[in-house]
Amino acid sequence: MVQSSGKSSVLESIVGKDFLPRGAGIVTRRPLVLQLHRIDEGREYAEFMHLPKKKFTDFAAVRKEISDETDRETGRSKQISSVPIHLSIFSPNVVNLTLVDLPGLTKVAVEGQHESIVQDIENMVRSFIEKPNCIILAISPANQDLATSDAIKISREVDPKGERTFGVLTKIDLMDQGTNAVDILEGKSYKLQYPWIGVVNRSQADINKSVDMIAARRREREYFSNSPEYKHLAQKMGSEHLGKMMSKHLERVIKSRIPGLQSLIAKTITELETELSRLGKPIATDAGGKLYMVMEICRSFDQIFKEHLDGARSGGDKIYGVFDNQFPAALKRLQFDKHLSMDNVRKLITEADGYQPHLIAPEQGYRRLIESRLVSIRGPAEAAVDAVHAILKELVQRAIGATMELKQYPTLRVEVSTAAIESLERMKEESKKASLQLVDMECGYLTVEFFRKLPQDIEKGGNPTHSIFDRYNDSYLRRVGSTVLSYVNMVCSSLRNSIPKSIVYCQVREAKRSLLDFFFTELGKKESKQLATLLDEDPAVMQRRTSIGKRLELYRQAQAEIDAVAWSK
Repeated sequence: MVQSSGKSSVLESIVGKDFLPRGAGIVTRRPLVLQLHRIDEGREYAEFMHLPKKKFTDFAAVRKEISDETDRETGRSKQISSVPIHLSIFSPNVVNLTLVDLPGLTKVAVEGQHESIVQDIENMVRSFIEKPNCIILAISPANQDLATSDAIKISREVDPKGERTFGVLTKIDLMDQGTNAVDILEGKSYKLQYPWIGVVNRSQADINKSVDMIAARRREREYFSNSPEYKHLAQKMGSEHLGKMMSKHLERVIKSRIPGLQSLIAKTITELETELSRLGKPIATDAGGKLYMVMEICRSFDQIFKEHLDGARSGGDKIYGVFDNQFPAALKRLQFDKHLSMDNVRKLITEADGYQPHLIAPEQGYRRLIESRLVSIRGPAEAAVDAVHAILKELVQRAIGATMELKQYPTLRVEVSTAAIESLERMKEESKKASLQLVDMECGYLTVEFFRKLPQDIEKGGNPTHSIFDRYNDSYLRRVGSTVLSYVNMVCSSLRNSIPKSIVYCQVREAKRSLLDFFFTELGKKESKQLATLLDEDPAVMQRRTSIGKRLELYRQAQAEIDAVAWSK
């Protein structure tokens, strides 16, 4: 981490390629996020995120592009930027790792740099290494005192237990004669949780001679194997060992977090599937597909509407309330007994005689009295039809609101709602006609049997030859009123059952059976463009669905891969 400690050289050794800019002072002025991808075979190549279609096979060109891209962000100055450069390298000679090359920690600003650069670099380094999934490479030169190493100091602060810190000692071959780094590498002078790893990078002379990494790695192995001080540690030293150690550590960390990852991914997949379901299916492209889609949405709505009527959803019970409470209460409010007072009976019977008083019985009077009361039942019958119609309209709107697909297509929602309401209007008119016919039939034909069973005056000692005017006495009128009231109540009781049956048959049953039949007939006549206007989905919703679909696919792939790793443990 320390400036000029050999950070970039260590990364190059791990990658096995010479591709990072070099020089004195701060050379790394932007974070470089380096993703290593191991491939089985083929030529090595690199790709920059900012140049996605360009493959670099010349790693000298990679070095130049890093410098150029740095200058594009910072200018040709010594300033730094926290905006990272993303580079991917594909090679059979690497392990799968993501490495980040950061500007080295420094203690003073040099000419051309802001005074805040010391703190700016430290803040930038902290922002990366504070992340709990990050492995810290605390790179320090062996020819400097570790006690003053900024790399060790900042690593201790963010990772006090040392659970993710690897100490890397560079420039071992440049130590003063008679000194060595054995105590450090053996963990005696400065112990870390993981053993220190020493590396020997290429010298400037090697770089000038363009010594490749394969030869450099071989020299590094030979150095540790042939050095009396280090040969007992040779198997645990070198950049190759460092890369393998990091890869194994990363694998251990990942495996330890697999259950949490599985849970998080499963939760995310469920959330995405729920949102995708809420957004609905994508629109079909052909006319047949569009027609099928509209029909399926309408069937969903129709099913929900039926569930409201049948009790699977709330609301249908209100119809029963009309028949059991509202309609009987309206009939009761007609107050037949009050309208059959002696004065009203006398008036209607007298009027029915015309200019000739009746001789035996006031039949026309009876008929007028009965008809005048039965006709009044038309009002409650119509009110019952209207009440059920209002409930059915309410249930249509509730079913519209509960049909998720109709929220997706506003025009279709309006069309379905309009078609359903129009159907209910037609059914209401038919129901009203049928219900009023039931009342009119009762008015048009009186049940003779009822009157035949009535006791005759003569059976009670009465004299049918009494004066006409004796027939209009109070006792007689009360008997007429009582007879009419009994008949009207009998008919009213019958209509109380038959009118609800008529309403259910003409409105409720018909709404369940054919609410959208007319709409379906018209739908079959529409062309593709007309169908498309019904499926006028918001473009933002379409884009959101596509985006979620892609994310869902990626998460499912990740789930499959993680599950495979979990089973292989």
